[in-house]
Amino acid sequence: MPSNTPKASKAERRDAAREQARVLREQQAKRDKRNKILGIGGLSAAVVALVVVVVYVVTQGTSTSALPDYEDLPLSEVTSVPTVAMEDGGIPTSAEGVGVGDDSVTQIDVYLDYMCPACGAFESSNGENLIQLAESGKATVVYHPIAILNRFSNGTGFSTRAAAAAALVAQDSPAAFSTFNQQMFAGQPDEGTSGLTDAEIADIARDSGVDDDVADRIADGGALESFGQWVHSATNAASANADLVNPTSGNFGTPTIAIDGVVWTENWSDPSALLSAIN
Repeated sequence: MPSNTPKASKAERRDAAREQARVLREQQAKRDKRNKILGIGGLSAAVVALVVVVVYVVTQGTSTSALPDYEDLPLSEVTSVPTVAMEDGGIPTSAEGVGVGDDSVTQIDVYLDYMCPACGAFESSNGENLIQLAESGKATVVYHPIAILNRFSNGTGFSTRAAAAAALVAQDSPAAFSTFNQQMFAGQPDEGTSGLTDAEIADIARDSGVDDDVADRIADGGALESFGQWVHSATNAASANADLVNPTSGNFGTPTIAIDGVVWTENWSDPSALLSAIN
């Protein structure tokens, strides 16, 4: 596509990508993986949600050979930070766009790992509602891409690479950020695989309406080079934050949802539950 494509065409491409993401999410819902997460025996959905959170509790020592040996720097000392990110590592989205929050409305924080199947299930149930809440000005939705599941990607560091790509998209192609987040979960790799290559993440970015030059930087490892340390430090900060501990399990895991700073532990598999909590 020529670089001088009118804005209207980009908007149309973004809408088409969102529709594609919706279809892919519906297909994903039929897969055995989601059945395993949300359809275990006769357990209630609320109990399943709790079990999922417990399963994905953070464990230390998950560095992988594909990643640099990042320093355990405080987030405040990281020098290469996405311009749209908040001090706590969140990327806010609101009616004003990506990188801008609205203090007058409810804030919803979503801590996610792109390798986490429970995060994929949460996105399938609530992702579109979150986008609509932000775009309508009813809430500020803050996404926290972190990396606690690198150990499940056969040494490729997929969680960190994916989070760094999301940060780059949010900064340099913000209009496509929400769709990119949807598409990453729609095409989510299984745990225990090598995840997606940088080139495959870049293809998802292009399908989401991300500018070609930004997608190229994902493909050649530029996203990881720019924001890998930021992802590492943001992950450590979230893991060490006592306010993010699930009061039932006593641990932090993904997905973690907070509403106005308070961890929300109700049945997120029901899309109406989160909307009710916000209202």
